[in-house]
Amino acid sequence: MPAPQASVMQNLAKMKFISFATKLPMDWKQPQGEAGKQYTRAFKMTELVGMPPVPPMFVPATVNKYHTDTAKKIGDQFATYLDGICSAICSAWSQWQSLAAMTGVMVNAVTATMGQVVGPPWLPLIMASAPKGSPAEARYSNAIATAISNGWMAYQATIKVPGLPWYPAFAAFPGPMAPPMPNVPCPVATLTQVDTSISKSALSNAMIGLLGDPQALHHKQLFESVAEAFEQCFMIWKVSTMVTNVLGMGPIPTFAPPYVPVGPVVGGTGNMPPGGFV
Repeated sequence: MPAPQASVMQNLAKMKFISFATKLPMDWKQPQGEAGKQYTRAFKMTELVGMPPVPPMFVPATVNKYHTDTAKKIGDQFATYLDGICSAICSAWSQWQSLAAMTGVMVNAVTATMGQVVGPPWLPLIMASAPKGSPAEARYSNAIATAISNGWMAYQATIKVPGLPWYPAFAAFPGPMAPPMPNVPCPVATLTQVDTSISKSALSNAMIGLLGDPQALHHKQLFESVAEAFEQCFMIWKVSTMVTNVLGMGPIPTFAPPYVPVGPVVGGTGNMPPGGFV
């Protein structure tokens, strides 16, 4: 499967952000008593009721037009930012997938074990197209990109082949050396892996720490929205993306025709050039 579609991650992130139902203005308290009457009289009738934003990225504290307009304006800014950062993440994911390779797979008869996945870091790939139109956007983008890049590199280092029957022809091969042959394709999910570093909690906590600004407005909701959308896309990706074209080869030390015309590969190797995750 190709890397996740930007539209999917964008929708997931915005749905999560909406679920927080964050009110604007924050900590608003409606004036009461005589102050409340004066507050009401301060506005024209057309200003007392405004159109709530759709979708409600932020919930206006009241139906006052100034509140609804503010919620819509800031909500549009956050929606645009989420669209931009999710698009940048998916672009980086696609580039990584096209460049990632697998090396050092051990092949004995039909079975493949171990191996290592290598691929480029995501930080420069994400930042190449991440939103950076303001200092705040640049700081948010850098925190998100760094957290995902570090988390993915840690996850990538744990991926191993657990002992899969990738090379059925190598059980009894008629020759002294088995030539390069592709593996039997399998989903990424069948490989041994530890994905805690790219879980929602790990990513959102890392983003918060990297930003280092507890007063930054709505950053926790923003980071959790991106982290959850990323985790959900990853769960789909790992079961639908196939590991292909891991070229196995190796010697058949017991091959001794005519008495032993076939034999198993022993001490072989397997390597996947870039482009094998499909």
